[in-house]
Amino acid sequence: MHPKDFLDECSELVRLALQFEHPADSVVSRFFRDNRSLGPRERATLAETVYTVLRKKLLFDHLAPSGSGSKQRRLAILGFHGPRDFLYAALSDQEKTWLENCDQVKTEDLLDRHRHNLPEWLVQPLKEQLKDEFWPLVESLVHGAGLDLRVNALNAKRDDVQKELAKAGIQSVATPYSPMGLRLTDKPALTKLDAFTRGAIEVQDEGSQLLALLLDAKRGEMVVDFCAGAGGKTLAIGAGMRNTGRLYAFDTSGHRLDALKPRLARSGLSNVHPAAIAHERDDRIKRLSGKIDRVLVDAPCSGLGTLRRNPDMKWRQSPKAVEELVVKQTAILQSASRLLKSGGRLVYATCSILPQENEEIALAFSAANPDFVPLETAEVLTHLKVENAASLCSGPVSGGEFLRLWPHRHGTDGFFAAVWQKK
Repeated sequence: MHPKDFLDECSELVRLALQFEHPADSVVSRFFRDNRSLGPRERATLAETVYTVLRKKLLFDHLAPSGSGSKQRRLAILGFHGPRDFLYAALSDQEKTWLENCDQVKTEDLLDRHRHNLPEWLVQPLKEQLKDEFWPLVESLVHGAGLDLRVNALNAKRDDVQKELAKAGIQSVATPYSPMGLRLTDKPALTKLDAFTRGAIEVQDEGSQLLALLLDAKRGEMVVDFCAGAGGKTLAIGAGMRNTGRLYAFDTSGHRLDALKPRLARSGLSNVHPAAIAHERDDRIKRLSGKIDRVLVDAPCSGLGTLRRNPDMKWRQSPKAVEELVVKQTAILQSASRLLKSGGRLVYATCSILPQENEEIALAFSAANPDFVPLETAEVLTHLKVENAASLCSGPVSGGEFLRLWPHRHGTDGFFAAVWQKK
């Protein structure tokens, strides 16, 4: 495609993404479906350009007014993620001069807001939690996320899969915490690999793998993944159960559960039972009350722990939306807890980095439910032979009460988890 035409495509995709009517990954996918002639390299450049604009939106909004042309064109030029000589072929002399001047701007001369590129309502709670680590977090969010795989323990071993991938030219390293994980150095196409088609690997962030591990579901148990979504953690839990017992995958979205079906077929699991529910008080839930050994509540949340992958989330969320989520999270956790039998384990988790969706929910639940005894996640993970488990945890008393993962510390998405045992 001619550089000028390609820059026009970039500008249009930037325009669509900045409307914030839908998640950025959905906007990009729809754009690619509507423009099937685009090749793999063009798609990669388009996607990375949009995500760069979303990551650095405040900085680019600051630089854009001094340029020419439509705003989305200026933003697309600033965020362009392809060869500079290709981009220059699409620019006027005036635009080239402007871009070169933008390149000369020094980070230390910028205001904080143009450095961190975060909405102001999010800055203060992050600074309060992280203090001197705030800027390392910001740096980690700019670079995006790598690609983690979970090896299906039901039918494969991590070392064997790693060697198999290496033969296919795909380099990986074992994840430092999850015993099931591999981290790739690149983002290759995986769907045609034999390891993928036979269900030996699934794409899953290491932090998400640790959430499934925390549940520690055993052979023959009755287990519920309460907010299963597309089922990544469901599959990890089912493999840990060695395909025995009964594992319910509940979600209020039948559409999300539909995405689980092909993954479930590849996995070789037969103990998983997906079911759409109307709400957390659905009759299906009532019928299982007091009968379940383990429940994972990966609650609907702001998703702000996934900003490396979903930088649009910081612009699509708001304090009011978080307040509404907290009400929902509290209700879901309370309803899910009724499923457990005596001695059962409850895990509450989010991919948020905000205390009101995490520690505050967990502490309030403990105060309201004295029949649920909090377990130290550091001790649970140590028992599960997770290396350096204490470094993954935090808390107000011992420092090991809760799982608390951060991109800049652990190389994962931002995750939280709390664990209880019912008396």
